Amino acid sequence: MALSQDPLWPRAGSWPAFDGEADAVLLGVPTWQTSLSPTGAHATPGAIREALQRYGTTLMGPPILDLADALTIQDAGDVDEPDGDEGEAATIARVRELAPAFVIALGGDNSLTYPVALGSAASGLITFDAHFDLRDGVSNGTPVRRLVEDVPAAATVPTERIDPRRIVQIGIADFANSAAYARRAADWGIRVITLDELRRRGIDDVVAEAVEVAGAGDGPVHLDIDVDVCDRSVAPGCPASVPGGLAAWELRALTRAVASDARVVSADIAEVDATADTEDGRTVRLAALCVLELLAGVAGRI
Repeated sequence: MALSQDPLWPRAGSWPAFDGEADAVLLGVPTWQTSLSPTGAHATPGAIREALQRYGTTLMGPPILDLADALTIQDAGDVDEPDGDEGEAATIARVRELAPAFVIALGGDNSLTYPVALGSAASGLITFDAHFDLRDGVSNGTPVRRLVEDVPAAATVPTERIDPRRIVQIGIADFANSAAYARRAADWGIRVITLDELRRRGIDDVVAEAVEVAGAGDGPVHLDIDVDVCDRSVAPGCPASVPGGLAAWELRALTRAVASDARVVSADIAEVDATADTEDGRTVRLAALCVLELLAGVAGRI
């Protein structure tokens, strides 16, 4: 069904191509080939762009603010074939070309976090995720470990590892991880804020700690939004989402709050499989709203 058109109600999405003068820029990074479970996540960047057009760009405030007035928002298209050594190198280089704009990378599975964080030269990392992503090897279950231990094989620009003591993982859930990886996180000094702790303390308190830990020394910080941190009722298009995860409003509030800190320079949205979503597209729509919450956070810095 075609969306209605109203000149007094501009829609999100369909932003102009990147021309080097942007406050924030979208970049599709459709990783999927190393996923631990079958996925159609490579179809997700296009689906998110389409879903964005269902929404407006106005914050109710007060004061009322239109993101299109506050920010220059552009779209850099997709990285072709971002998987593998050459794909990672291309992603790293492309993210660096987009600086100093705030980069919003549309995944793709969670393996995109590795090259996007390296491309933004992040020295700190915040993840919203039910999982540690500390596995060995190369997959959507390994990006956090790789950021601590690996150097990209085909990178054409210098990259640095992230000190694990500058990593904060929010939303880590019971029954979604192993004791071995929990011990690895503890041994490395990663700050783990479980789903239960988040709910006991509240969003504002947790975000304040997270940005101070990850952004110590003025950042820069990369934010990984793994949508499978959410309850399966709102994220059925995430293969690993489980009952009892975050509500949609909680993910949106966390996203805007972290993006409001100027030390956060980039973000990715991961683990949404647009081909596995429900008929109403609720998972992709939530991912699109996370894009808008990131933009709202950036606009709030001004």
